[in-house]
Order: sequence, then C-alpha cells, then structure tokens
Amino acid sequence: MARDSATDDGVSRRRIILTTGAAGAAAFAGCLGGDGGGGDDSDGDGGSDSGGSSGGESGGDSGGDSGGQSQSDGDVAGSLDTSVLTADGSSTVFPITNTGGSYWNSNPEAGDEDYWPASWAQDEYGTDMRLADFFAQDYGYEATGERSNPPFRASIALSHSGTGIEGVMEGRVDIGDASSSAESELAGSGNEDAVEDFVDHVVGVDGQPIVTSREIADAGVESITIEELRAIYRQEITNWDELGGPDRDILALGRTEGSGTDTAFRANVYGDPNAPISPDQRFGQNQQLQQTVSDTDNAIAYIALAFVEPEGGTPPLDLVIDGTTYSYGENLGSADYPLSRDLHAYTWQDTSRKEACFINFLLSDFGQEVFVSGNNYFQLPDDRLAEEREKVAASNYE
Repeated sequence: MARDSATDDGVSRRRIILTTGAAGAAAFAGCLGGDGGGGDDSDGDGGSDSGGSSGGESGGDSGGDSGGQSQSDGDVAGSLDTSVLTADGSSTVFPITNTGGSYWNSNPEAGDEDYWPASWAQDEYGTDMRLADFFAQDYGYEATGERSNPPFRASIALSHSGTGIEGVMEGRVDIGDASSSAESELAGSGNEDAVEDFVDHVVGVDGQPIVTSREIADAGVESITIEELRAIYRQEITNWDELGGPDRDILALGRTEGSGTDTAFRANVYGDPNAPISPDQRFGQNQQLQQTVSDTDNAIAYIALAFVEPEGGTPPLDLVIDGTTYSYGENLGSADYPLSRDLHAYTWQDTSRKEACFINFLLSDFGQEVFVSGNNYFQLPDDRLAEEREKVAASNYE
C-alpha cells in the first residue's frame, strides 16, 4: 500500500566523566557490528542488522539485504511476498525483534536443543518441521526444509523509537519498533493525524527501572523517591550526599530526545512527554547508556529492563511512590507501577501477510518465553495476548 510522506565556573568531576563515558560508549557501539550504534544523539537509521548478540549461531544469519517495502496484500505479482522483512527503531524493543529475527533466519531443525528444542517443537507444538517453516506455513508460505533458509528473511536495525515510527510512516521499513506510543512520538511534530494510520502490535511489557553505578549501590544507596528522581533530572539535587550516599556529584544520564525510553520517562515521571529535563548527557541507545553507567562511579539512569545487571555494572534502585516501594524482580510489572510501558511493533495501515506472520511468531508461546521473557521483559497476560494475536491471525489472510 502506498505510504504518505512524513516530512515536512570550573571543570567539575561530572564534566570530566562525561568525556570518558562518551568514549566508552562509542567503543561499545563499535562492537554492535555493521554500521550500527550511530552517534549518541543521532536521529539516523544507524543500527545493526539482526545478527547482533542474540541467537548465538543463528545470529549471523539475521542480517543480509535490506528488504523492500511491505505489500498490503502480502503478494507480489500474484505470489507470496518473500522479500526481506525489515524493522527498525527502539533499542528497548530491539532485543525482542532481533532475537526473533535471529532464530527465524536460522530456521533450525526440530530437536535443536539450543534454538528449537524438542520440548517446544514436538511436545508443545507436535511438529517435526523447522522453526520458521512451522510458523510460516499457516500464512501460506512453503517450507524450505533448509537451515539458514527461512521462507523469507528478517533484517532488524537498531536506532530509537522516533526513527522506527518515521521509517514505517515513510515506507522505509515494514515494522517500527517503539517503546512509547506513536501518539506520544508524533506529538508536536505536525504529523499527529498520521496516528490513525498506524497498526499497534504490542509484543511485551517493560517495567522501566532506575539504575545506578555499582559504587553508589555499594555505598548504601538502595532506593529513592519519585520526588527525588524528578529533582535529579531537573538539576535540583546534584550530589549523592543529599540522598544518603557519598559526597560525589550525581551524573544524571538519559536517552536522546525522540527515543521511546525518554518519551515514556518524561510522560510517566513528570506527567508530560514533552516535560523539560536536564540530564548531563543523553545517549541514542540503551546499550550505550548501560555501558556508560558501568564505566562510571556516580551515575543514575533510566533504562529498559533488558539492560539491568543486579550483580553487575547497572544495579537497580528501588523507587518509592506514594508510600509503595517498587523493586526490580518483584513488582515492576504491576499495573499500578507508573513507569511500566508497552513495547510496540508498529505496522502501517493494513498489516501485510508477511508482517503478520513475523509478529505472530513473536506473540507465540515460544516467542513470548524465548524472546520476551528471555530478554528480561514481561510477557503479555493471556487476555492481551489473545487480543494481539487476533490482529495478526492467519485466518485474516485466507
């Protein structure tokens, strides 16, 4: 389907660490592969194809050609569209779609205990088919019967939510990964009317945590209140000793404006997705943010669940809101946790057969367990899962 165009005083310790932290982040970004990683605040499409760190052996298969635009009826010249399915956007959603793309492109045989174990293929689904072959068959795709040769390939790029939303709207990608809603991302852009043309597919839930440097956690800072959090990101609290920690500047780190993580943070913490905040430095991707927190001894950051390391370099802080303490591993997935947010895989207008096939794969019991829970996010509850599956059901394409 044709797509509409979218366009139209002294040097403090904090400042010194910003320089070293950025260098560490840049080095980390270079490890993502391809031309991925992009600049700290880049709004470009930089990212890595789906051959990243997920999926082990299968990961290298997930890159490849960047496919063309999706076909609204799922067909090309009377046959099924087998061109490369493309996705781009949120570094929060990326672990889900990237891992899914890696497994899909590998197309492992049933009984492969690393990627398509018998407990799933044979015991749960009752099939001896290869992974992608099995999940594609109901959508009319023929099985290839070959490893690393799925019925169509998937290429997953890494940037941030704003880029994913824009990419879908402009027809550059099939699926836009976003960790905030299209409505929030397009607010004030002049493209608000385009929201009605997006099809929202929620594939998981993130209970957005607050993390700190290991040294701060080890110094005894275990929790903060939401009022203190607000004050930190407005530079009203600037030293950890104000929070019972060491006499050390607070290095407040954030995501780039336009990222879903940043939009969701401002909406959930300040009640306005455009609320002004003043982090000391912003990063384009959760991966860069995680690395910088790990490399410093005075940082705080808002980040996605997939990038928390309780015993490593990004330990979580408890967040106290109206007398209730929200703790990592306990209740960040509760409905009343205000930093909880849906993880979206957006398509444009009528979701194509190929798009539906891949999204259904992410929504399957296997996908929810391996790609969502496997990346430390929350699976959709049964009622929401049934609703999302209905949107992409194979029966819609008969």
